[in-house]
Amino acid sequence: MADLTLDTARKILDAAFAKAGELKLKPLVVTILDARGVLKLAAAQDGTSLMRGEIAHGKAYGALAMGMGSRALFQRAQEQAFFIDAVNTIAKGALVPVPGGVLIMDGATLLGAVGVSGDTSDNDEACAVAGIQAAGLKASAG
Repeated sequence: MADLTLDTARKILDAAFAKAGELKLKPLVVTILDARGVLKLAAAQDGTSLMRGEIAHGKAYGALAMGMGSRALFQRAQEQAFFIDAVNTIAKGALVPVPGGVLIMDGATLLGAVGVSGDTSDNDEACAVAGIQAAGLKASAG
């Protein structure tokens, strides 16, 4: 698989929402970007709060932009706050450096990223990872 297909993105989305149901999480937004950073698929469960779509997108976008899952970005923000702030300024505020943004890998090939927002960052990340793995791909959360 060289590109992230719509069918694969749908599998990721469905499995991420299934994991959220299994864990009885708050309503989520799942955003899936391809390797270019272009929106492949996004959906919001009923009852999500304001800005969840933007946050989910920012988690996925940040992971792609920096080439690492947003958990690693979160760690880097704690260690090098000025660097992450500078990068986010260059990105016009588009990065959300907290867990929940996960790279989608097919072996060593980057296919895209998933961003999830709505519950705790750890739970958001668990849903993203579950979705990616259910599609038979490797998740890189950082």
